[in-house]
Amino acid sequence: MRFTSLVVELIRARPRLVVWIVVLAQAAIWLLLPLIFYGSPPGDLATVLAFGREYQVGTEMGPPLAFWLADIAYRAAGNHIFGVYLLAQVCEIVTFIAFYRLARAIVGGPQGVLAVLLSMTVVVFSSPSVEFGPLILARPLWALLLLHSWQLIGQNRRSAWFAWSIDCGLLLLTTPAAIGMILLVIGFALATERGRRTLRAVDPLYALLVIIVLALPYLIWLIRADAIALPALPALADLGARARQWGVVLGGLIVATAAIVLLVILNSRWFARSGDDSPIIYRPKVGPLAQQFVYFFAFAPAIAGSFIAGLFNLERVFGGAGVALLMSGLAVVVATGDLIHLRRQRMLRSVWAATVAAPAAVAVAAALFVPWTGTTEVQTSLPSAAIGRFFDDSYERRTNQRLRAVAGDPELASLIAMEARRPHLLLDATPQRTPWLSLQKFNETGGVVVWRAQDTAGTPPPELAQRFPGLVPEVPRSFERLVNGRQPTLRIGWAIVRPKG
Repeated sequence: MRFTSLVVELIRARPRLVVWIVVLAQAAIWLLLPLIFYGSPPGDLATVLAFGREYQVGTEMGPPLAFWLADIAYRAAGNHIFGVYLLAQVCEIVTFIAFYRLARAIVGGPQGVLAVLLSMTVVVFSSPSVEFGPLILARPLWALLLLHSWQLIGQNRRSAWFAWSIDCGLLLLTTPAAIGMILLVIGFALATERGRRTLRAVDPLYALLVIIVLALPYLIWLIRADAIALPALPALADLGARARQWGVVLGGLIVATAAIVLLVILNSRWFARSGDDSPIIYRPKVGPLAQQFVYFFAFAPAIAGSFIAGLFNLERVFGGAGVALLMSGLAVVVATGDLIHLRRQRMLRSVWAATVAAPAAVAVAAALFVPWTGTTEVQTSLPSAAIGRFFDDSYERRTNQRLRAVAGDPELASLIAMEARRPHLLLDATPQRTPWLSLQKFNETGGVVVWRAQDTAGTPPPELAQRFPGLVPEVPRSFERLVNGRQPTLRIGWAIVRPKG
């Protein structure tokens, strides 16, 4: 007697419901995890908020949209980091819902669910979604751009031109990789007969006008800042090292797809029992154009992004792993065929759930157990709220004025800029990165300078004392981390630069 689980029946009968359930469950995990186990935001999130607070049209960190949205979400949540965490999960939800709509248009709803489940193992594992920034915001925009591109090329929907132009304009305001992403879409269109026919209409001219209008402020900033230039190409002697770097980045992307490979192997006929009567997921026939579309955007972003990363010696794939690997699950589904047998269902569910939950488990283990195994500091263990509150109150008590700026150690200064009453951040070692505030202006308006104290006297580092002559250190302040473990005491040296007049 054939046994079909409830999950398989739901995939067949209510595919959209299944997608919403798994996507919302994943978003809930990554929304609650940092609120419970993080004492401070991960990665560069505090710096993103500090830059977003200034509402600059452009900075050295790139186009402005992600920074603006982060600040808006932070303020909307009552100056709490919850708003930014929620924004990051909204981006993930939009990414996979748009991706499901694309997959459904190509392989149908039931197999579209399988594509989402497979891609989720790659995107979530390769780049967790807590650290909101340009790479996170680029994911839903890329998914929407692919969806609307297929509607234009594969389904001949002229009404999608306006949405397509909005996607392109917002991408240009989000990430420096946007031009390459758009060129990939245009390149695919030019390489196919249907695509060339779509581009021969008048609608692309109107779309181009919308894109220019959206991206014009940032383009003007690039021209004024003389920032329209490619990084220097490597010397001939460095080509070998850059080629190895390309291999390392590309290899990392291949490793990130290991869960898909494992699931495919477990579902193969090798592990099937004789007389296999496993349930089957059907799909309509996939045409040649759809296959070309899926395979192109499954491989081209990863190859091109890793090549650029190797050429310019970047640590990770250009554009982000979430963009480069988004279509990998759909490519596997298309390659499998019109009929997909689901063999060993319990094992497949267990492996999939373990793969999706693994990054969250690693994050919890890093927050709770890593401090007991060594002296390496866990970034998210810093008590950002207590740090920001102390220096904000101390400055106001000493000067009877509100704290307006903070400088010194970039990590500590960013946390204070986020948790205090939003003072300006000055990266004094690289002041060109924070053009809204200079050393001279900082000395006039006053502020707090912080550093990691190496002694009980709180002696400032020599380079910091040179940039702020006459700095009088206060008694260092000690803080308890979320989990101290075997780590030394967090001791922060600080000094007040009093406002002139």
